[in-house]
Amino acid sequence: MNETGAVVADESQPENSQPENPQPEKGLPEAPEGVRDPWKGLRGIMAATLALEFITFLLALPVVWKFGGGVSSAGFVVVIVLSVLMLVAAFVQRRPWGLGFALGLQGAMILCAFIHPSIGIMGAIFALIWAYILHLRKDIAKRMREGRLYDQLGHPPGHPEGTD
Repeated sequence: MNETGAVVADESQPENSQPENPQPEKGLPEAPEGVRDPWKGLRGIMAATLALEFITFLLALPVVWKFGGGVSSAGFVVVIVLSVLMLVAAFVQRRPWGLGFALGLQGAMILCAFIHPSIGIMGAIFALIWAYILHLRKDIAKRMREGRLYDQLGHPPGHPEGTD
């Protein structure tokens, strides 16, 4: 306000100017206080997906060995080692490097198409599932930044407290 009481706009920045850093935030946002952590749930989904991959690949090996034209002993060992690493990756999803480890295993399983095409196809199918999980991760981060997660919106009037 000036001396006459009129409101004067700040002339240090033009009205249509953009903030100095228009780039979106990097990294994942933190869950606000009092809100359930959505990252915990997503890490659970990723760990469960890895556990399902472990089971799927181990169950597929005997079938490929017997009916699919066979797999070499070295190929059999490679797929078993990668499968066990998937189970290990399921337990390290809360670590900062856990997601990268899991995605690297997906690439390795796709490369197992050189061992047997059906194993590579299964790896590609699981890679599509991981692409969807990454899409969900991006969407959750966007919603958190915008304050549009369900827990961030609050509860309707009359909602009993403590039943979350």
